[in-house]
Amino acid sequence: MLRFTALASAATLVVSGTLVALASAAPATAAAQTSATVAASVAAAPAGVKAAKAKASKKDRFFRATTRPGDRDRSVTSIKHVRELQYRLRWAGVYGGAVNGTYTARTKKAVKKFQKRHGLKRSGVANTATWKVLIAKTVRGKSSIPKRCKSSGWNACYDRKRHQVVLYKNGTLWNSWLVRGGAASSKTRTGKFTVFFRSKSHVSSIYEAKMPYAQFFSGGQAFHASYLMMDPFVGHSHGCVNMYIPDAKQLWALTADKKLKVTVYGAWS
Repeated sequence: MLRFTALASAATLVVSGTLVALASAAPATAAAQTSATVAASVAAAPAGVKAAKAKASKKDRFFRATTRPGDRDRSVTSIKHVRELQYRLRWAGVYGGAVNGTYTARTKKAVKKFQKRHGLKRSGVANTATWKVLIAKTVRGKSSIPKRCKSSGWNACYDRKRHQVVLYKNGTLWNSWLVRGGAASSKTRTGKFTVFFRSKSHVSSIYEAKMPYAQFFSGGQAFHASYLMMDPFVGHSHGCVNMYIPDAKQLWALTADKKLKVTVYGAWS
């Protein structure tokens, strides 16, 4: 079990601002002239020009950055989510190759097969649109997810058996990540909790290990980025829920300024 010290980090402070709208009493004629100008500008736009497409955000549902052929999970600080892609393609029934963290020709073929099956452009590239469908289709054990996870607010639920965290927002499944928890001698505790302390650049006072984006929910146990995990199904933590660095950063971006309820369930694995 990991312990934390407030001296090793800074608490998170969220400052809310208030936007004040100022209205002016412009003459009706001026307002009419403004409306006419805007309308004329729109009408004058060149034919064929389309509105800019909104850029994908890590806060979007089921977001992952695009993963391409040739990509590799090279190190804990260079995760391209290739292993996750291969696991999920396997669970989707389109991939029977090795989970080795290298985006091979066989991986590309499986991505194209998945894209064809779900009406997506058959590019062989796991873009954000492909990830969105793939993650939603490969969340495992949906019938075993506790009812509390689907309650109001933000809920992060860790399934110890499946090495899976699901995040719900007001009853809507928002995202899911592959993770690993505590070893047999230091299991992640099951139960219902609420995040009570956060530390963006935390360092363990016991193991002197970096624990970025730490969100503590039970004593010294927390969700945090891991500098040791390459494969979520290999090895264990000292009790915390280890996440890939970009995934922990994503969970932080979504929930660091929110009340986050946590449920840990399932048989140890």
